[in-house]
Amino acid sequence: MPEEMICGIPVNFPFEPYDVQKSYMRKVIESLQNNTNALLESPTGTGKTLCLLCASIAWLMVKKAQLQMNAQLGNFTEHSGVDSLQEKLKTGAGKNKDNTAWGMPKIIYSSRTHSQLTQAMQELKRTSYRHVKAAVLGSRDQMCIHPEVSKETNNMNKVHMCQLRVKSRTCHFYNNVESKKDDRSVKGDEILDIEDLVTVGKKLKCCPYYLSKELKQEADIVFMPYNYLLDPKSRKANGVELLNNVIILDEAHNVEKMCEESASLQIRTTDVALCIDEITHIMRSFVENSEENLDTTAEAIDTNQVKDFTCEDLCILKEIMLAFEKVIDEIEVGNEGSTYPGGFIFELLAKAEIKDHNQMSVISLIENLIQFLSTASASPFQRKGVGLQKMADLLNVVFSGTTHSYKERVKMCYKVHIQIEEKKNSKKTDSWGALKSVTSKSSERVLSYWCFSPGFGMKQLIDQNVRSIILTSGTLAPLKPLISELGIPIGVQLENPHIVKSNQICVKIISQGPDSVMLNSNYQNRDNPKYISSLGRTILSFSRVIPDGLLVFFPSYPIMTKCQELWQAEGIWSSINNIKPIFVEPQRKDTFNSIITDYYGKISDPNTRGACFMAVCRGKVSEGLDFADMNGRAVIITGLPFPPLKDPRIILKKKYLEELRMKEKDFLSGDEWYSLEATRAVNQAIGRVIRHKNDYGAILLCDSRFNNPKLKGQLSAWLRDYISSSNKFGEGISEVCRFFKSAESTLPSPKLKPLKPDEGNFYNDSAKNITGVSFSTVNARPILKTNKKSVCQYPNSNEVYANFSMDFYKNAQTSSYVNEFKPKEAKELFNALDNSSESSQIPTSVAIHKRHIEDIDMPIIRKKKLKIKAFGFEENLSNAEVSDTIQIDKVAPTSLMDFVKEIKTFLDNEQYKQFQISISNYKKTGEYQIFLNTLTIIFRNKKLFYLFKGMKRFLNEEHKIPFQEYCDNLKFHS
Repeated sequence: MPEEMICGIPVNFPFEPYDVQKSYMRKVIESLQNNTNALLESPTGTGKTLCLLCASIAWLMVKKAQLQMNAQLGNFTEHSGVDSLQEKLKTGAGKNKDNTAWGMPKIIYSSRTHSQLTQAMQELKRTSYRHVKAAVLGSRDQMCIHPEVSKETNNMNKVHMCQLRVKSRTCHFYNNVESKKDDRSVKGDEILDIEDLVTVGKKLKCCPYYLSKELKQEADIVFMPYNYLLDPKSRKANGVELLNNVIILDEAHNVEKMCEESASLQIRTTDVALCIDEITHIMRSFVENSEENLDTTAEAIDTNQVKDFTCEDLCILKEIMLAFEKVIDEIEVGNEGSTYPGGFIFELLAKAEIKDHNQMSVISLIENLIQFLSTASASPFQRKGVGLQKMADLLNVVFSGTTHSYKERVKMCYKVHIQIEEKKNSKKTDSWGALKSVTSKSSERVLSYWCFSPGFGMKQLIDQNVRSIILTSGTLAPLKPLISELGIPIGVQLENPHIVKSNQICVKIISQGPDSVMLNSNYQNRDNPKYISSLGRTILSFSRVIPDGLLVFFPSYPIMTKCQELWQAEGIWSSINNIKPIFVEPQRKDTFNSIITDYYGKISDPNTRGACFMAVCRGKVSEGLDFADMNGRAVIITGLPFPPLKDPRIILKKKYLEELRMKEKDFLSGDEWYSLEATRAVNQAIGRVIRHKNDYGAILLCDSRFNNPKLKGQLSAWLRDYISSSNKFGEGISEVCRFFKSAESTLPSPKLKPLKPDEGNFYNDSAKNITGVSFSTVNARPILKTNKKSVCQYPNSNEVYANFSMDFYKNAQTSSYVNEFKPKEAKELFNALDNSSESSQIPTSVAIHKRHIEDIDMPIIRKKKLKIKAFGFEENLSNAEVSDTIQIDKVAPTSLMDFVKEIKTFLDNEQYKQFQISISNYKKTGEYQIFLNTLTIIFRNKKLFYLFKGMKRFLNEEHKIPFQEYCDNLKFHS
């Protein structure tokens, strides 16, 4: 591999680095050599992670060599043995010239999610530094392989169950760690990420979680999520040492929020009441045990197990909790809530007799009780210490420091806010009948202990005598206000340009829609049907000229839902869907992977023109996901994602910043921070598209407010020079069309990157089977040679449409573009059914859709009958065929949530219950034939056949082919 000499450090790089990469590595090494903190922005696609790893590890190798040489010289001087020398190197005894501990430093590499850390570790494996000792810290939730503990769904319960087994040495996986930690498969040359550790742990029958802690001891570089580093409790629990070490915070645009959130907490009066109830329950169990009248119900707990508390402890703790509940109830609360200085939290707890001298004893007792409840019974109805855990979390956050200076910082950086919330459902919900006195109330009090200074958490890192902190991301701009927020000295700064050229990027501000309605997603305009309709037609128009993947970002979920509903009613949704199948980002995490997999599958499908992914800024799609090449050729930003203005936390944050600004003019004002929150989220969403040197794409800012010079100045520095605005909508369409036509003909096609056999599970079957090869969903996807026409099929597309009008728009709607391709699913879906027509009533929503088909959605068809099959949801319009008779066949919704909702709509209670039980049994036993027989009975009505077929994606791989064959040959009863 090429070696580059940077600041006197030889850096091995996988290829000849570009100028921007050299600049970036130079700043990294400069920061490390001078023991200073750095703030480095380099756009996504410039190889930031690779540069960061190579530069920092190259510096570390040189530093280790220097320290070893110094230690050897010292060894000769002191006439000490080799063992003594090695011990000094390990412990870090002694000082060097710059008066810092001269023990071996480590690199702590931190990012937001484990998936981002895994990507970084994969990058490290590509380099010549793959020999370095590396470790990754993960949670028990990801690493536990104990058959009982791993089944526990609540993470805190899992922690306590694990701790008890470790303490009593009843977990044989943990017991094997000591004997297996030096095994070749653990300490070999391979870098082990979390999945690798779990695989090795299962093979050696030893705990991956505790193996990772062993690897950490000798590692040169340790990978961990932000919260393990920024949260003092997590840092202590995971044994993260900061002294003399280098901290790298990748994806640092999240660091401000993470610092604030890890130091903040909310607790409700119902949480305190539940805490009291759990203490009472343990006390009652003691009484019953002493009377030899043990409860034999599902709530019975084993009171014979060893306890770290007494009845007296329980009585004292209950008194404390009752006093704390009373203190909260006595606080005067206004209509908008009441706000107090940060130090008010110490006053509240002191009234409940929780003070500096006894807080550790109280926390320790609570944690013992939680562990007791977590492990006392396997019953799902047994209390697990949820209320106690809330109280423990509060005390751990409040008392993370007890010194006078710490409390003074709390007074400056925190606010205590109490508000009364109306409860959505005041009915009793606890399965064991707890909290009768609380749930009968129609409201509850919420105590918020909010940190408003990211610098509070960063200061705690600095206080640990770290060597350097490097914060880096593709979207940090503007840097000056970020530095003032972080509150730590920054000695090195960088705003790198992008690696792409002007012919690879097209950035347009679209101020008005095709009907000349102004596009502005401000609060006053969001309910305006004309605006929402115009925005939909704008997206529809661009979906015709943008090839392959299109990402559309909304400011929030409610706005996206509102647009979806109106577009479905007007037929705009189905028109977009006919061109590019639409996928919607779910709010629930459990359905996300299947939806993103289906999206990539559609991009790869030669029978489609790509796909459209509707998502939200700050959502999962906008953070960390890679839409390289055809997976994302354009991103449309529909508005500015400002935080909710009336949220108490937002109001108090702005007020806090205004107070700081009165003392120091360099600080951000509240309004400046509020605006930056929106533009940083936009920058992050924009970063999904241009992912590497040869990538290209369009960025369409569909909000007239982007013309504001102040807002433009807050966008990423590399983007600003490319921004242009079109006076007329037709000009924008024409320029985007020409851009893609030019890029397609002049830029190189994406390279394919085959996956290892075990890495192909992210693609669905259709994506893998097209070419018979699996491809990475991160860096590339199959390049399919199809007979697709060029994306620019407008008449005279090279001209500028100065006189663009609705007539042109309607004509474009009726172009051959719409009915050139017909989804193959529509042809095959009802092969097993007879052709008898249904007499079901068409819902009102269909009637609305039907009115718009001729003048908006579909080609104009004169003197032809329109025949529409009945269906349950608008989404089933998605695969419409246009022919002499328009036939709309149903397909199962893409979203798992919508799929289940639709099933629930059509099945009665008994059928739905049977459906749930059959799925549960199938997942446990894998009995395909029994499951198939049950499904056939439940979905025997042919109207539900599309839902029956939709079950295929939930089957085990070996059952999918026989299930498809069964569907193809099945004849349903009427």
